[in-house]
Amino acid sequence: MLTRKNISSGSPFEPTIGFSRAVRVGDRVLVSGTGPIWPDGSCPDDPGAQAQRCFEIIDAALTEAGSTLSAVVRTRMYLTDPSAVKAVSAEHGRVFSEIRPAATMVIVAGLVDDRWKVEIEVEALIVDT
Repeated sequence: MLTRKNISSGSPFEPTIGFSRAVRVGDRVLVSGTGPIWPDGSCPDDPGAQAQRCFEIIDAALTEAGSTLSAVVRTRMYLTDPSAVKAVSAEHGRVFSEIRPAATMVIVAGLVDDRWKVEIEVEALIVDT
């Protein structure tokens, strides 16, 4: 039987919606859609800075699950404005230019928080070193 480990980031949405920031099952880690929120609740306006924050939160969840950004095999990016594509793409490239996971980027009508211009989710593997 596969062991399941739920990872929390402390998001106020986790208990009210009923989800985990990430779930590790076997050698897979699935990271939920991650918004660009700082611990104090603030959110920058710049979409590149928002993407950077999303990847910081994702990196922490992967680390707690026993994985790393270098083990990411898929990313999904949800953007609310086509003008954010360049900045978010640049940040994705900064993080994953050598790794090159399968990636999807879509424009959506909106996200949970009106300040968010991007929300990102990833899938990673546990890689024994």
